[in-house]
Amino acid sequence: MNRLSKSWKVLEFAIAAGLTAGVSIMAMAAEPVTPAKPDLARGQAIAAQVCAACHAADGNSTGGAYPKLAGQHAEYLVKELKDFKPQPGGKPPARNNAIMAGFASALSDQDMINVSAWFASQTPKPGFARDAKTVPEGQKIWRAGIADKGVPACAACHGPTGQGIPVQYPRLSGQWSEYVVAQLYAFQQGTRNNNEPMRQIAHRLSDDEIKAVADYAAGLH
Repeated sequence: MNRLSKSWKVLEFAIAAGLTAGVSIMAMAAEPVTPAKPDLARGQAIAAQVCAACHAADGNSTGGAYPKLAGQHAEYLVKELKDFKPQPGGKPPARNNAIMAGFASALSDQDMINVSAWFASQTPKPGFARDAKTVPEGQKIWRAGIADKGVPACAACHGPTGQGIPVQYPRLSGQWSEYVVAQLYAFQQGTRNNNEPMRQIAHRLSDDEIKAVADYAAGLH
């Protein structure tokens, strides 16, 4: 083989190798990114150091001023933590809460995943309805909605027993009724803007209807 033939063979091999490497890189780029795995030990530490004062270390808060987080969907909790943070472009947070904005801003994305997974892994303590007189109305709204007001059944999104759907719809079974009432008011008043359907539904409910359905949800199991 002469020198020219050898040079051509070397060039040909280099081109083939380069193409192979390029295809490999493209294939790697096309592979889906695996979500970060939660570190429950780190999540427990964050819960104990940062969250426990309001939500309790196991997520079973002791009063309606703060929601129960035990058993809540991890994906939903991560989303809500991100919604407390200021949005890109200087836009305000989708959930306006100065206290939670400070805590959420101090957490990395991985820390949010860790602490959310920790609370999701905890067993929620059951709640109960407190006003027997409003249970029938709350049950009707939960199961069938209010047709003449355009209010859909709560069960359609949150489930017949209030277990919810990860990411989109939170677990409301056993949640403090005072907290649910406060959130429906927040949707009405525009201090919570991270769910347009809920904002519209809240505007169609009277104060009595809000209290009835929130109390009913507290007793779901």
